[in-house]
Amino acid sequence: MFSFVERNNMIRFFLPLIAISLLSLNGCTNYAPVPAEKCTEVVKHAKKVLGSMAPDGKTMMADCKAASDSERGCVMAATKKGALAQCM
Repeated sequence: MFSFVERNNMIRFFLPLIAISLLSLNGCTNYAPVPAEKCTEVVKHAKKVLGSMAPDGKTMMADCKAASDSERGCVMAATKKGALAQCM
């Protein structure tokens, strides 16, 4: 078997990987779908969340229209940059 130190090191290595995997599995599947007709609202919200890191509006609008209803719902539910980054 593994010694206490080896087991502790393995846990410290694999636990964050498992947590990240579980978070990424959660994804945007639990959000209410938002139709493409609401892209103006989606882009406005994304700009608010991203602040100075937001790309230009034309690019964001094109990305919004190309996204799925679920991805747009994910964007609308995001309140932090990290959450928004996982939407698309």
